[in-house]
Amino acid sequence: MVRVVVGALVEDGRVLLVHRRPDKHAFPDTWDLPGGVREDGETELEALVRELREELGVEADVDSVVHLCRVEVTPVRAPVSLSAWLVHGWRGTPANLAPEEHDDLRWSRADDLPPLAHPDVRGALVRAVPG
Repeated sequence: MVRVVVGALVEDGRVLLVHRRPDKHAFPDTWDLPGGVREDGETELEALVRELREELGVEADVDSVVHLCRVEVTPVRAPVSLSAWLVHGWRGTPANLAPEEHDDLRWSRADDLPPLAHPDVRGALVRAVPG
């Protein structure tokens, strides 16, 4: 099973979203949380910190990270275990450092999120992030 971690940077009732490019194999042309595949030997938290650094150029404050939910999805062929986290603190300004993955970034109020690649993650965000 593929193991994926994603992180919701949360600030003032807003969540940072990334837009998956239309040419992506899994979940094309949808809004999602930044993240990616967990490498062998990494904990979920280590993978999350690495992915946020690689994709957004931010350094997550691990003391501010809280687990949000875990869902299993089957985007194309193999099942995926997706672990979503809330990130309340980080250093740096988020930027799209992975244009091969995403074609846009945007902050969205938690109570007005667009449809996301994973509806269960969206529901957990709406419940967890104060508007």
